Amino acid sequence: MSAPATARGAVFLDRDGTIIADPGYLHDPAAVALLPGAAEGLAALSRAQWPLVIVSNQSGVARGIYGAEAFTSTTARLEELLAGYGVRILASYMCPHHPDVDGPCECRKPGVKLFRQAAREHRLDLGASWFVGDRWRDVEPALTLGARGVLLANDPLAADAQEAARHNIRGVSDLRAAAALIGADPR
Repeated sequence: MSAPATARGAVFLDRDGTIIADPGYLHDPAAVALLPGAAEGLAALSRAQWPLVIVSNQSGVARGIYGAEAFTSTTARLEELLAGYGVRILASYMCPHHPDVDGPCECRKPGVKLFRQAAREHRLDLGASWFVGDRWRDVEPALTLGARGVLLANDPLAADAQEAARHNIRGVSDLRAAAALIGADPR
């Protein structure tokens, strides 16, 4: 009998506005477009053997704009685009709720239910992980879970960037810069 694999840190990523352009309620795979620096940054993280996990709020499902299968098909298109750069996404999770429609839930970021689920399912160490997104709610779970976060923010005066700065979470311009920051941190 072999010993169980040791838990390892991961990079938890928001999807829309972080990896791909966010036109609002994205549900058409043909509209998936990588943001500048995204493929290169994720490729660098992949080469460094970081497991990559997407966690995304998808209020369009709660609002009835599209179904859960649209998230699956747009994420499949994203994974297809990234494969050309040698990037593999370990897993993708989404919250299909919105508080105005469904009431509060534990899986909508900044809730941590989906992160804990990913950690259980893939033997990930949340405390050794990074949380990357373009909104404060994407990186706030890092504080709750004892991890590190990095905000993609081009405007240091924006509310999300100011909130991140209050909690000593760095802001960078894109995923290429986030990967450099994560790569510079000893594990």
